Amino acid sequence: MLFSIDEKKQYSRHLMLEEIDVKGQEKLKKAKVLVIGAGGLGCPVLQALASAGVGTIGIIDDDKVEQSNLQRQVLFSHQDIGCYKATVAARRLRSMNPYIQFDTYTERLTSLNAIALFESYDIIVDGSDNFPTRYLVNDAAVLTGKPLVFASIFKFEGQVSVFNYNNGPTYRCLFPSPPEADTMPSCSEIGVFSVLPSIIGALQANEVLKIICEIGEVLSGKLLTMNALSLEQCVFGFSKNAPIISALEKDYGLFCGLATNVPEISLEVLKETKDTYLLLDVRATEERTAFNIGGIHIPLNLIEQRFDDIKTDKEIVVYCKSGFRSKKAIHLLQDLGLKNVLINLKGGCF
Repeated sequence: MLFSIDEKKQYSRHLMLEEIDVKGQEKLKKAKVLVIGAGGLGCPVLQALASAGVGTIGIIDDDKVEQSNLQRQVLFSHQDIGCYKATVAARRLRSMNPYIQFDTYTERLTSLNAIALFESYDIIVDGSDNFPTRYLVNDAAVLTGKPLVFASIFKFEGQVSVFNYNNGPTYRCLFPSPPEADTMPSCSEIGVFSVLPSIIGALQANEVLKIICEIGEVLSGKLLTMNALSLEQCVFGFSKNAPIISALEKDYGLFCGLATNVPEISLEVLKETKDTYLLLDVRATEERTAFNIGGIHIPLNLIEQRFDDIKTDKEIVVYCKSGFRSKKAIHLLQDLGLKNVLINLKGGCF
């Protein structure tokens, strides 16, 4: 595979490395990598892969840029608010490296589209922030025989590992079953240190490049943990012990305990019958300020202490951005003894 004069200039520092050289750069140019999520982790991963010259990069994310993202999602600016993250990220990265191809998917990854999508790529990178997606990504990677580069972040700490590498251990070997529903808050509820996604995302991208260039020691069967405040890093080993995966779950939200016994209403139907219900917005304050569909506002982490503020004879429609936090709020309100009919806004609101 020949490189143009401009490409040689672009990748000159790689070409100087005897561990990479022309052969390694050719491997990078031929590689096809799919990144799940263009958020806190996805942004630094995408930036590193594009800079390194990975030839085809897929980006799937149905989310849009919000002002609260700008604290840590390094590819976006104020001018991008309200635009699809995948589209904005690809446009920004093309300006950094015009010699590679970007495929964007502004849709949600589901059990219906995951297999077909994964089959078009060599490596899968998981930058998602919820357990249903993580289990879906793992199972689809196993079924399609793709290595999966995983990372997660929580406040000041991060984790990185590589699953299904050369038929090695998978996410289910490390986490055989999801945590109980409502026990793991998202960064929208508890926050995240601004530099942490870039640190962990860089480590994640490092694993992708090692796999492609066939250099170094891949984090297969190992989980790296890092604390940004102490800079302490630990590597834990684990073995392959998960049962064989023969098919995807039909509903990964149900599998993770997030979709049980919760009636739902679509935004379209709600608009026609809005006066029938009390609307309860459980998103963070900055999300509420940026956009809302009305009703009272009580962030999820304040539900218990402001329980008495929810006084109504109406049925209550609870909403957030995606539908996950609102389901958590419904379970919490039920546990607190609220007798009103509680309905989840399906898919949330943007």
